[in-house]
Formats: sequence, C-alpha cells, structure tokens
Amino acid sequence: MAASAPVALVLHGSGSTAEFALRALGPGLRAAGYSPVGLDLRTGDVAEVEAALGPAVDTSVRLIAGISLGAHAAVRWAARREARGLEGLWLVLPAWTGEPDPVAALSSAAADEIAAEGLEAALARVGPQGWVGAELARAWPEYGEEGLIAVLRQTARSPGPDRADLAALAVPCAVVGITDDPFHPAAVAGQWAAAIPGAALRLLAPEEPAADVAALGRAALVAWRDAIGWRDAVSGSR
Repeated sequence: MAASAPVALVLHGSGSTAEFALRALGPGLRAAGYSPVGLDLRTGDVAEVEAALGPAVDTSVRLIAGISLGAHAAVRWAARREARGLEGLWLVLPAWTGEPDPVAALSSAAADEIAAEGLEAALARVGPQGWVGAELARAWPEYGEEGLIAVLRQTARSPGPDRADLAALAVPCAVVGITDDPFHPAAVAGQWAAAIPGAALRLLAPEEPAADVAALGRAALVAWRDAIGWRDAVSGSR
C-alpha cells in the first residue's frame, strides 16, 4: 500500500477563507507531493492563528503555507519553536513586517466603511476591483457584518513577524507577491525574501491570479524549489 502524502497546512488571510486559500495554493501543493489541509480561522489576530498551529501541527505535517495574515503567523510560529520535520514554508502576499504600519491601517479603514455604510454597500464599492473584489464578495458575507468588522480591526492592530523572526527561519522558504497590490506591497515580499536565509522570491503581475488564483501556488512551488536548490548548492560546496 502506498504511503499517504505528507500534509501541508494552509492558512488563509484576514477576511478570507480556507476555501480560497485551498483554491489558490492547493494545486501547487499537490504538485509538490503534499496533501493540503486548510485551517479555517476567522480571526484577525496573528497570535490566535499562531496559537492554533500548536495543536494542528503533528508528525504528518511537513509544510506550512500561508496567505497574508496566515503567512505572518507561519513565520512567527516556525521562528519561535523547534519546527522539527518541517520541509518548508510558502509565504504568499505578506503585508507588513513588525509593528502594524499604514498598510495595516487599510484594514481598519475598511472596517470603518463597513460600519458606516453596511456590508452590501462596501461590497458594491470593491466589486469593480476585478478578481480581488470577486473573492471578497465570496468571503466577506461568511463572516457576517459584525464579525467582519471585528476581524478587520484586529488585523489593523496585529504585528507581523519582525526581522529577527525572518532571519531565524531554517527551512526552505518561498515568498510570493503581486505587483501593484496596495494591501500586500511587493516591496514587503522583497524585504522578507532578503531577510530569510536562502529564501526565493517570485512576483506575479496582477493579471496572473486574475486569470487563475492557482497561479499563486504555482509561483510558490517554483520559488520553493529554487530555495531548495540554493540550500543544496551551499551544502555541496562545504
């Protein structure tokens, strides 16, 4: 009997869902030989996501893949614990480093708009924003108006991993960003890739996930294999 595939835990972002994260990253993870399992954590508090990883990570888990707030939690968890057996991190659309910055404040502004105008009006405002608007229209109603406002306000106060966390990572890491994304600046993805030893970076044009959100996972797979190749080359030269 064939052995079961190792598990990749998939962490979604604030105001998003496990369903989206699995659509975006699942095909790439399966191509890498992992069985993706989504954690559906309706919180904007990175510490709560980080805490949930403790019970979720067992001996079958070999990789953690996170989007936005999920990427923040994955780094903090892996950097601050002995993540034995972990074969990599896929860090997709990081939003900020360290203490909340003006990008984080955009989540608070969105919460204020929803509180003032209602969820339907807020969705009508973001609806024309292409694939992002379409995904928000799918995810936000699942939270309910009050729940979504609370989550977005939590996010605006939630710290990302700091540079020491990033520098402490000891597994192959893929970092993926999208150019021209105000909520997840490509410059932050670049900062993370530069700070993580041996990490590999892939930046997508906005039209790539617009055509197929699984482009995020495919980019992460390429970057992760590049990171593994770099580590192998370094080990071979010693």
